[in-house]
Amino acid sequence: MSSPRSALRALTVVEARLFLRDPAASLMTLGLPLGILFVFGIMPWAREANADFGGQAMLSVFVAPLSVTLLVGMLGLSLFPVILASYREKGVLRRMQGSPVSPATVLTAQLTVYLGIGAITVVVLMGLGIPVLGIEIPANMPAVLVVLVLGTAALFSLGLLVGALAPSSKAANGIAMAAFFPMLALGGVWVPAEMLPSALQWAAEALPMGAMFNSLRSAWAGDWPGWLPVTSLVVSTTVCLGIATRRFRWQ
Repeated sequence: MSSPRSALRALTVVEARLFLRDPAASLMTLGLPLGILFVFGIMPWAREANADFGGQAMLSVFVAPLSVTLLVGMLGLSLFPVILASYREKGVLRRMQGSPVSPATVLTAQLTVYLGIGAITVVVLMGLGIPVLGIEIPANMPAVLVVLVLGTAALFSLGLLVGALAPSSKAANGIAMAAFFPMLALGGVWVPAEMLPSALQWAAEALPMGAMFNSLRSAWAGDWPGWLPVTSLVVSTTVCLGIATRRFRWQ
């Protein structure tokens, strides 16, 4: 009988292969963030100092955080819950309840794959963007790392909640998109938060995706994120994990 560690390792390899065999998933996670980065990167005005962005280049303090936030959002809120719900819908989780491999091992393997792909993609984005496009290295790297951890935890927790409650993969996709796009619009991702109506600017720091994005912007410029976005990310993670744990259905 295989040990839990070897079972997790084998399942992680399987999940990674399944992900890489899906061209749509690969295009979403790597192609879209890279495409956004390079489309703006080839525009001279995006690399020049801009008074609207504190005298720094839009490419560095807006587009680069945007690419990273989109990457984490697509992995955690778009792909992860749909795959999880599809496994329940197809009876994969139910069958594993009676096997030596627990359903929790499947969740751990999926998280390992998605988090690993996210980390590799961020390295690729910055590894190409800094030397090729001239993206500035974040002025406050410790803050960037903290925000990445908090933002990833919040968005994956929200994805886990969707996957826990959705009865099917189609329902999970619909719920995820219903949360994903409003957070883009109200979170200052499509339009900078400072350009939103004053009545909506609070949403740019209160919604998880906006909180992550605007905190990354602050960290890239050399500041620490404010209390509101950090609180939002911590509370979102705690609440979503708590509800998902209690309401999760294996079948």
